[in-house]
Amino acid sequence: MAAEEVTLSSHIQHHLTNAKMCSTDAGIEFNKACADSGFWTWHVDTLAWSIGLGLIFLWIFRGAAKKAHTGVPGKFQCFIEMIVEYVGDNVRDTYHGKSKLIAPLALTIFVWVFLMNLMDLIPVDFLPAFAGWVGETAFGMDSHDVYMKIVPTTDLNMTAGLAIGVFLLMIGYSIRIKGIGGFLAELTLHPFSTKNKLAMVFLIPCNLLLELISLIAKPFSLALRLFGNLYAGEMIFILIGAVGLMQLPLHFIWAAFHILVIWLQAFVFMMLTIVYLSMASSDNH
Repeated sequence: MAAEEVTLSSHIQHHLTNAKMCSTDAGIEFNKACADSGFWTWHVDTLAWSIGLGLIFLWIFRGAAKKAHTGVPGKFQCFIEMIVEYVGDNVRDTYHGKSKLIAPLALTIFVWVFLMNLMDLIPVDFLPAFAGWVGETAFGMDSHDVYMKIVPTTDLNMTAGLAIGVFLLMIGYSIRIKGIGGFLAELTLHPFSTKNKLAMVFLIPCNLLLELISLIAKPFSLALRLFGNLYAGEMIFILIGAVGLMQLPLHFIWAAFHILVIWLQAFVFMMLTIVYLSMASSDNH
């Protein structure tokens, strides 16, 4: 029984471990040698899959744009136009400012996050096992020392990176619309204000604390919500994969339900991004 528990534990741990690359005094190191390398450790599988899926998104939509015509559209053009129109309708209903960046940004976020989430539907053992085989046959590595997480959004570093990008856009839009003075006034003169200048001096630190917490909570919640939902779904897939040959029927049953989570989390991330940027662009607090 103990051996089975260790086997299951090692199976889960292996699938939850990223392929790492770092720079040490001995040179470029990988995986276990990066355990104590600190902050500057690269999760190469997350980077490779996220960048690759981003390039696929650009290739598909650029190809659709080049082939688009005013006549009767084909099925592929109709599909792409439906996605663009769907995102555009949500942007028009949610973003109340004027910006040429918001709609392309929303489209990029929705499709890119959706594609990264979609990797969760690939049988959990398939690509990692293939990577282990390549490492063993081509490079003489132990297959158990080859790691590959193929769902970038199950890596908190990836979701935090996306959220930080949104956070910087929020700051940028606030300063662009309101100016530095208006942005600082928003942080210090709300939600509590009074015409008594002496009382306002004491209220400013309270306002600043509350507004900073509110501001920082937005990207924090963005990152954790996407990561938590996809990580939980991936964990269930990993547990299903531990049953061996019976994993495929169980995988498809869970995948049928998980499709909704995959779409919904991409949609929520896109919508919250639009809402936050709309709030940042608003002249009224």
